Amino acid sequence: MNRSKVLDVDQSGPVRVLTLNRPHCRNALDAALIDALDGALTAAEADPGTRAIVLRGAGRSFCAGADLRHLLDLGTGGEKPTAFLRTVSALATRLESSPLPIVAGLHGHAVAGGIELALACDIVVAADSTLIGDGHIRNNLLPAAGAAVRMPRILGLATARRLALTGELMRADRLAGTGAGWPHEVVPESEVTSTSLRIAGTLADAHGPAQVGYKRLIVQTTAMPVPAALALELDVFDEHWTTHDVAAALRKFVDRPTHSRTEQPA
Repeated sequence: MNRSKVLDVDQSGPVRVLTLNRPHCRNALDAALIDALDGALTAAEADPGTRAIVLRGAGRSFCAGADLRHLLDLGTGGEKPTAFLRTVSALATRLESSPLPIVAGLHGHAVAGGIELALACDIVVAADSTLIGDGHIRNNLLPAAGAAVRMPRILGLATARRLALTGELMRADRLAGTGAGWPHEVVPESEVTSTSLRIAGTLADAHGPAQVGYKRLIVQTTAMPVPAALALELDVFDEHWTTHDVAAALRKFVDRPTHSRTEQPA
């Protein structure tokens, strides 16, 4: 598939693999890379043969955050980096809400903008030695692409406060041991890509209207009051039942011979 200067795009069966390709700077995010990722996500979502995505990094790291030289160049030119960071934030939101399930494969570093991209993905696989953290305050920066919002929700408030307010980087195996449940799988670095592809394959096998609707429900209800979230869940169930002829799928299941089906509770 296409290979650009900053992003490699490959296909492995139904899985689209997006590889950040700025290894000389640990895949730091600049405008060109964000534009390339945004376009690649659009193309993947439009391809009926793609049912899951793996996001990974070339070279020594997944992503070390925003390219500080790029931020400085913007500042030197009299332009605050806010407009650029708005595009990073928008990309993270697109990853989080994409109808395709997304697996992040981390190694080396996943820091600042790197952890923000990873937090927006559905499942995260990390090499045990990956250094993960927020890191913004080490450079007198504040987050602008979701760390302050997603870290407490995904990692828990205690771990999020520690990473945010110390700026420390924590090994993936140690972070997994905090009980945060994130990263989802920690493996030797040599197994990150194969594990990511295996999980993405499982997600691809399950892809369909129910998976898309479930992901949308999770994203929409996360910040909602519980009564409103429960009401939305029922509304979406009702719409899905009618739109996708769920009754036909259930009838096909229950009419199968008993010995050939596995009963599952609703």
